[in-house]
Amino acid sequence: MPQVSSVIVPYASYLRVYEPLAAFPEPERGHWARYAERSDLPTYQDELRRSLADLLPTPPVPVPVHESGDAFVVDVDGVLCVCPWRTRLRGWQALGELAEELPASVLDAVLPPVVRHQATRDHERWAARNPDARPWIRTSTWQVPLTWFVLVSDEERTYDKGAGTPDGEPPVLRYRTPMVQARRRVARGLRTLRDTVDEGPLIDGLVDVGRWLEEFHPRSLVELDYGGLVHVLPPGQLDGDHSAADVAEGIEALRTGDGEGAARAYARLVERWRSVRERRSAN
Repeated sequence: MPQVSSVIVPYASYLRVYEPLAAFPEPERGHWARYAERSDLPTYQDELRRSLADLLPTPPVPVPVHESGDAFVVDVDGVLCVCPWRTRLRGWQALGELAEELPASVLDAVLPPVVRHQATRDHERWAARNPDARPWIRTSTWQVPLTWFVLVSDEERTYDKGAGTPDGEPPVLRYRTPMVQARRRVARGLRTLRDTVDEGPLIDGLVDVGRWLEEFHPRSLVELDYGGLVHVLPPGQLDGDHSAADVAEGIEALRTGDGEGAARAYARLVERWRSVRERRSAN
């Protein structure tokens, strides 16, 4: 199995939406229909490698010059569904978040101010022409936001250890759920949280992800993927990771007034993700 490192697989998780072809206007619909017929469709690792390759030149390229024409493709009960990469748009968004993630001295060393300023100007001009643009993929580094687990259920969990395969494929831990279910769970979760806890980051985050989901076709597929985080958590811990079940249990406990039950579910989540937070601090 090839050596895996943070250079190859960033420690990030992903929330993706796959929309049916009917959701796309022409000529984009035709493009994705032809694209899905390719025999060499790119993988999640291909997207990561292409993005990281842009950071190697001097000066680095934080945001692609042209938007990606690639996508992830899945068949959902005979319906072709597509998740466009939109790498350029996501690159601009990630660049805007870096200031909150890195000290100024580190940020300037990785991406010089002149490079960031040019990317910001490019984004402002592009956004003025595309005010309704939104990404099909959300990324979170070093964690899976608790709000994402609200969208899925433990029964939708898939874990593939991956080790020992001839082509050296990495482990996979993900959830997939119909859009209608994801929206229903967001609504129920918000109702319970607003009735039982004070306004704060958890409610704000769930409102934000709920609004994002409303942008897509109601027959879409929602995917929560642990991505590179599978290389942070030990295999035994991955196998026993049922964070979506813990989040659902905690919300249900709040709904029924069981404060102790909610506290126990939250404690399990904190303990499970402590090693990831410690690894992040070490980096």
